[in-house]
Amino acid sequence: MNKARRNPLNNAAMHAILIAYTCVALFPVFVILINSFKTRKAIFREPLALPDADSFSMIGYQTVMEQGDFFLYFQNSFIVTVASLFFVLVFGAMAAFALSEYRFKGNTLMGLYLALGIMIPIRIGTVAILEMMVATGLVNTLWALILVYTAQGLPLAIFILSEFMRQVSADLKDAGRIDGLTEYTIFFRLVLPLVRPAMATVAVFNMIPIWNDLWFPLILAPAEHTKTLTLGSQVFIGQFVTDWNAVLSALSMAILPVMILYVIFSRQLIRGITSGAVK
Repeated sequence: MNKARRNPLNNAAMHAILIAYTCVALFPVFVILINSFKTRKAIFREPLALPDADSFSMIGYQTVMEQGDFFLYFQNSFIVTVASLFFVLVFGAMAAFALSEYRFKGNTLMGLYLALGIMIPIRIGTVAILEMMVATGLVNTLWALILVYTAQGLPLAIFILSEFMRQVSADLKDAGRIDGLTEYTIFFRLVLPLVRPAMATVAVFNMIPIWNDLWFPLILAPAEHTKTLTLGSQVFIGQFVTDWNAVLSALSMAILPVMILYVIFSRQLIRGITSGAVK
């Protein structure tokens, strides 16, 4: 019996810390939500107060619906995020399985090379990426964003998943090979279900930067038909005047998918974060 089972207070303390951290992290979200239902004067006069009969207003949401194609922006962000996460998880898991399962010359060097993306920001290569997209005719397409975000998320995905896959029992995989299972069957049916918490963790950690990114949509896909939600919300921010009601309303609507994903994967996310943290 391991120490975590002999002393359940350690697990309880870890979960309490995570819950407290979640509450602190969600406080700015709460402030944005309540202020999106206020008048402009109430936002600056009492930003932490709940909306009442005098301060309640839906003008921000009305402005968002009337100006710009908000639903198209939302659809573009959804397509880019879901497609990028799919490719990150599939290719990242395959690469992590190969690095953790097979021993070949240069295995460690390959792992270090793939992990360099965690330390070197992809934005350093913005000019080269833009030139590449122009040469391939992918500027102002969603595929440009999907490819960049997939490349951006793979290093972290491989780093996390490879550590989890090394903990999968070798006897289980050898038993599958004895039964005649192919490597692909072992990967999809035996290994992936066992690293599901890690997959959920990688998905959440990659979704938030992709969904909230402004840099690459502004550089690679600034056209009206390819604008993402974050880029489309910038129409309400001017050099001299900012429509704070519309900005806060747009941000509130943009937060919903992230919150829904967190609720769905919260248990798997906590298991993935705390796995191995308490011995």
